[in-house]
Amino acid sequence: MSPDLAIVIAAVALPFAAAAITPLFFRVLGEGTGFAGTFVALASFGLLATQYGQEGTVSLKWVPSLDIALRFHVDGWALLFALLACGIGALVFTYSPAYMHGQAGLSKYYAALLAFMGSIVGVALAADLVAIFLFWELTSLCSFVLIGYYTADDSSKYAARMAMLITVGGGLFLLVGLLLLSVVAANLLGPESAFNLAVMLENPKAMQTALRERGLFLPVLGLLAIGAATKSAQVPLHFWLPNAMAAPTPVSAFLHSATMVKVGVYFVGRVRPMLIGPEWFFLFTTLGLTTMTVCAVLAVAATDIKELLAYSTASHLGLMVAAFGFTSVYGAEAGVFHLFNHALFKAALFLVAGIVAHEAGTRKIDMLGGLGRDLPVTAVITTVAALSMAGIPPFNGFYSKELLFEATVEVSHDVGMLGWLYPAVAVFASIFTVLYSLRFLSLFFGDRPDGLGRITSPPATLLVPPTVLALLAAVVSVDPQLAVDTIVQSGLEATASDPQEMYVGIPTSYSPAVGMSMVTIGGGLVAFPFYGRLHDAIRGVVQQTPPVRANWWYNVVVDGLTDEGRWFAETVHNGLLRTYATWTLTATCTLALVGFVAADAVAPTEFGLDVTVPIALVLLVAVLGGVAVVRSETHIAGVLTLSILGFMVAIFYILASAPDLALTQLVVETLVLVIFLLVIEEIPKSYAIGLGRGVRDAVLSLVVGVTAFVTVIVTTSARPDGSTAIARYFTKKAVPEAGGYNVVNVALVDFRGFDTLGELVVIALAAISILTLIAMRTHSDGELTETRGDDGPAGSHTDGGRSGGNDE
Repeated sequence: MSPDLAIVIAAVALPFAAAAITPLFFRVLGEGTGFAGTFVALASFGLLATQYGQEGTVSLKWVPSLDIALRFHVDGWALLFALLACGIGALVFTYSPAYMHGQAGLSKYYAALLAFMGSIVGVALAADLVAIFLFWELTSLCSFVLIGYYTADDSSKYAARMAMLITVGGGLFLLVGLLLLSVVAANLLGPESAFNLAVMLENPKAMQTALRERGLFLPVLGLLAIGAATKSAQVPLHFWLPNAMAAPTPVSAFLHSATMVKVGVYFVGRVRPMLIGPEWFFLFTTLGLTTMTVCAVLAVAATDIKELLAYSTASHLGLMVAAFGFTSVYGAEAGVFHLFNHALFKAALFLVAGIVAHEAGTRKIDMLGGLGRDLPVTAVITTVAALSMAGIPPFNGFYSKELLFEATVEVSHDVGMLGWLYPAVAVFASIFTVLYSLRFLSLFFGDRPDGLGRITSPPATLLVPPTVLALLAAVVSVDPQLAVDTIVQSGLEATASDPQEMYVGIPTSYSPAVGMSMVTIGGGLVAFPFYGRLHDAIRGVVQQTPPVRANWWYNVVVDGLTDEGRWFAETVHNGLLRTYATWTLTATCTLALVGFVAADAVAPTEFGLDVTVPIALVLLVAVLGGVAVVRSETHIAGVLTLSILGFMVAIFYILASAPDLALTQLVVETLVLVIFLLVIEEIPKSYAIGLGRGVRDAVLSLVVGVTAFVTVIVTTSARPDGSTAIARYFTKKAVPEAGGYNVVNVALVDFRGFDTLGELVVIALAAISILTLIAMRTHSDGELTETRGDDGPAGSHTDGGRSGGNDE
């Protein structure tokens, strides 16, 4: 059964519509606006739930001339991700009023949160490459606003800029990859399918073959991988995620554990059937396992509970990316199931971190302990979520991690001698996962630090959201097959190239994957008593070796670019017209000539000239006029001689049977001559530019001339043979519809009348501006004369003008 277009569009549009009227909500509801957000999230969730079990693509025409539409594809994978966004969004909106109580700028906060939720739902459902990119970038824009919510905090602004730079930069790589995909799809599937990702995924093998034949498979794979890696915080671009913890905790729970950071993982799973192969396997398994290991180790070195959860999130994102990298069905099962499991336990843990910070007044790990006595319900929630994060059976995180172990074991038999590295690295990273999970859980047990103040019970609105998530995680822990049959299986069928019925449960017999789990849990329990030493050792290495810190590289690159940009700006924008003209003309000529060469537009045969005697004489006079300009001894003589060139161009148009262009040229030349004469008194009598600058100007002049010459030759030689459809149309319609025999005039005045009117408005505004500047110059001169009598001739013209104005 096909999805309902109206319902799908409503589910996507509702959060954006609510975001637009959030100021009105806030005026009526105040801090209760969060509960309005809960209603909107639940409404979108309900709309999407009505599409459960349906699969297909619906579209709404957007740019028909380019075959671009708002296409939305509904299947199990899209619904899984979209429902997670709406469901966790509803809990975060419920959590926010109590946590954000008394904060400023809440209207902006809720509007950005709603728009972000709509963007995530859009990414999940979009089946058009243009729509995917737009929603993708909207998530980055909204996250920038939310991460930088505390505008007075330098760390918040730093983190927001970092997240924007990394994720938007990665989005540009994604854009190029999507455009290459569209080119191949247009040739293979037809122009109408150029941007239709759903059609591409219906022909995955044909698309991959076409990409390989064109030599674009590796470029597309690399570009899409960079886009996904930046969004999902993969090494070495993982560092923006821990820094983003400067955002309010509800933002961290929503954006950085359950939704935004999973956009990259979601997209990897979406295009997996089309790009899967040896290169895919090597790239994503290496990237994912590296991230899983590095970030798990860094999580042990964390001193802040949100920092620990941030690094753990990046580590688990690496697990998902690695899972999708494995070509077996176990990889797809692990990727889909862990995306679901991780959203439940990690969002709950972030909300717990918010409760701890809200009630204890600190997030420092060393200053927290024994919290279970004061926060018993929170302790139970944390127990379920932390043990799930650790992958301890029978909690839900165990099942998806066990599937990853199965995938590593299977591939170890197929890749030769180094195959053992995959399960070994997965086990090593998982031991650290057990360590930091137990450390987070230990905050609620043991002795209470002396410096910890009185802790009160949190409000119900802070407790209910993580409780719901913990209960869902517990249900999945008790009956994982229920989750598989409900939503995970349908997600698997959309991401696996060879889907099969998925069964999960507690192992009843020994297998290599079971042995890996035993080593992981046993290793973590044995190493936990030495957690403090491991923490100090890892932190010491990171602090004493700056290049190990990703932030160090980011700061070096950004500061270096800032310094170079400042130097470049000071060099280019030095206030001298000659400098501006040099840079502008050089850049323009370079781009034009390189473009001609790259497009093979310049061919030796194209430079044949057919010139009549009158035109040759006109050109000769123009050349002589150009030489005379250079040799002129006064500015007036130079300007008057320069006008010879303009008048020769007008005569050239007359000889070429274009009297309208000739008239235009005469008017423009006359106006330019008048303007020159108006300002000529302000021009110095002579320029001491030196030999070097003289040679530079001469070379630049030759380059400009060559560029103009080549441009004319290339453009005139590119005229089509015979008349075009547009020319025939204007010729046919000129007399009966416009009553004019001059086709050019008819096109300008009648068929393109509004365009011409716009140009006339621009010219009128320019004329008014020039008259205003002349009047201001005259007025300013009077003020300057009066001011110089007081301040002396050395006074600043600008300051003097301001003083005169103030005195009046």
